[in-house]
Amino acid sequence: MSVVIQATRAVAVLSLLLTGCRPDQIEHIKNGKQIATDLENMTVKRILPADLLRAARWAGDSLTESADRALRRQLADRLQVGGVAAALSYCQPEAYAATDSLARIFKATPRRLSGRPRNPRNQAQLPAAALVPDTATARLVSRATAETFVYQRPITLNDAQCLRCHGQIGKDVSAADYALIRHSYPADQATGYQLGQAMGVWQVRLQRDGVAELYTMKTRKVMKPRKPLF
Repeated sequence: MSVVIQATRAVAVLSLLLTGCRPDQIEHIKNGKQIATDLENMTVKRILPADLLRAARWAGDSLTESADRALRRQLADRLQVGGVAAALSYCQPEAYAATDSLARIFKATPRRLSGRPRNPRNQAQLPAAALVPDTATARLVSRATAETFVYQRPITLNDAQCLRCHGQIGKDVSAADYALIRHSYPADQATGYQLGQAMGVWQVRLQRDGVAELYTMKTRKVMKPRKPLF
């Protein structure tokens, strides 16, 4: 009974203190909401395995899609300037400086693999399930070890300009251009493709700390700028 009486008295005293304060006597902390957000972002949060898998997919999507966009721009520019001869050496988006910079941020190692590669170093035995048109469900993310994730998605020939190097010889690829390709890549197997066909896969190996950092950044709260009153 005494506990209830003490609690009732405490509430009464608090009510009196609050009612005794006028609005002009309350000192508001400048940027209080921003400070609260910063403190919450600084709090160490537990990242679950499912969160890490999600972040590995974010990193893989961002890295490979960025590389593909850069490849399309490069090919369009080079083909216009000097045809296949000028474009041939630029069909390596995994080696672009921008791709490398992004890979460093994610602590990732991107590779392109194919059962019919142009460059023998990209040779890999891929199951039929991996060679389907690229969709959201076709992208795979797995945890290879406690510290390593593997992201994979199909590489689909969905740009008509790619047929000039990878299409049907004599139809899409001229005899002169194919001679240039074979001169640079004597073991070339990467022709005979059609639009919409999967040519291989992007495979990205990511380190756990890079994935965790990305998850933290993506889920960090950002204060929206306040609109001026006047």
